[in-house]
Amino acid sequence: MTARVGAPVAAEPGFFKKLWDRWPIKVAVIVIVILWLIPTVGLLVSSFRIKAITEAEGWWTVFSKPFQMSQWTFDHYSSVLDARGFGNAFLNSLAVTIPATVIPITIAAFASYAFSWMEFKGRQILFVIVVGLLVVPLQMALIPLLKLYTSGEFFGIGTPFPHPLNGTYMAVWLAHTGFGLPLAVYLLRNYIGSLPSSIIESARIDGATHFQIFVRLIVPLSVPALASFAIFQFLWVWNDFLVALVFLGGTPDVKVLTQALAELRGQFGQFEHVLPAAAFITMALPLAVFFSLQRYFVRGLTAGSVKG
Repeated sequence: MTARVGAPVAAEPGFFKKLWDRWPIKVAVIVIVILWLIPTVGLLVSSFRIKAITEAEGWWTVFSKPFQMSQWTFDHYSSVLDARGFGNAFLNSLAVTIPATVIPITIAAFASYAFSWMEFKGRQILFVIVVGLLVVPLQMALIPLLKLYTSGEFFGIGTPFPHPLNGTYMAVWLAHTGFGLPLAVYLLRNYIGSLPSSIIESARIDGATHFQIFVRLIVPLSVPALASFAIFQFLWVWNDFLVALVFLGGTPDVKVLTQALAELRGQFGQFEHVLPAAAFITMALPLAVFFSLQRYFVRGLTAGSVKG
């Protein structure tokens, strides 16, 4: 049925009408965003103000004299990077976080494909067991893992890893991999299992093996889910303090950023004025990772919505 010639066309709603549409929700969102940003803004302002003013006044007083250049300084950032060992701690955090993110993603991707598209006995039971491991807190395993890393034996059976493993990066990689895998398998299996079955069947008819299907089809189609878990795992490992402290120790050669930040205050609080700058240095890379991958974030979290 065609539209009648000369019929009036509905006008687009004006700017002000769109602005006031659902205004309570928009006002609530704006208020929440402002409340979340206030501490961050205060931290940012304090990181650039000189020590005397920071100790004497609240950060909000900067708005009464924002162009008074004598109150601003970059010395806190240079002090943190040069004198407090943050540069080496930053590299140590990278050495811990990147493998502890890549390893569980790689293993979970293969496992998720197997749970989704390969037929074998006990598949559903194994998947339930893996997902059930989500309820096991990492803190419960610290002492058993520490004993395993020290002795190199698991229930009297020797492991192929060098021991003592404690005090090495591999100890942290294995711990974060083991406890990151259940969530990774759960997210990726839901996404990979929802991909159109016609694509997989067509590839099988053409003679593709499981490995070829996984590499050439599954991985490119699963980028949103992979990126979503990468954000979760990267932020978790980057901000971790307890696991790094237990399995790496606090020596300067392996100390990570969270440990350096905790030690920065000093025994008598003499370095409190540089803590805001140190906090922003710690936040820089996680923010960059999140904003670079955030376009995949929602798509990855809505796994299962793709229709085949």
